[in-house]
Amino acid sequence: MGSDSEQPEEKPESFIRSNRRRQILEGAIATLAAVGFAGASLARIAKDLSISKGVISYHFESKDDLMIKVVEYGYQAMVEAVLPQILEQKTVADSLRTHIPELARYALDHRPTLLAIGEVMGHLRRPDGRLHYGAEGNEIFYEGLEQMYRSGQESGELRDFDVRVMAITQQASIDAMFAYWANHPEHDLVAHAEQLADLFIHAIRREPTPRATRRKS
Repeated sequence: MGSDSEQPEEKPESFIRSNRRRQILEGAIATLAAVGFAGASLARIAKDLSISKGVISYHFESKDDLMIKVVEYGYQAMVEAVLPQILEQKTVADSLRTHIPELARYALDHRPTLLAIGEVMGHLRRPDGRLHYGAEGNEIFYEGLEQMYRSGQESGELRDFDVRVMAITQQASIDAMFAYWANHPEHDLVAHAEQLADLFIHAIRREPTPRATRRKS
């Protein structure tokens, strides 16, 4: 085997192909946000991008494949933008004060992406008719929140509670916040997120033990 220095560099066509896939994904996001899942056919996406439908079919196996990649692409960008800020926090309370509002701020700057993800998750179905992104798709979110809650309980920052129940409740509240904002774009999303974070902090934090009062003789 040759050394690493002898390995061939990425071919120019691979770079071009990667850029073309990204262009199609971003075009699909724009079309989904504009006309919804039902209207976002491969032909419509191609028309909006001023390319042939065959170009899309060369890079993606089907509409379903493209839609799945749209969700993965959107979530990856969101995680890369928000996660580093969460990991900098020292307490669970600070993590929540960062996590939920920063998701909201990201959404404000990337509304088409959030709308597109919502369209795909609400409509894409499996061959048996079940939603492709059903309730089981939230497991990765639940597990991450549970880990955060457990660490806070172990450190003594948080009170005792069922971490799965709290994880489900928090994720459902975030989903509902975005769903409401999708239909009411004038809604103050960041203010909503900040109040939601405060709500969960009050729900999970351990209350200080009250000092015993000295009885007067």
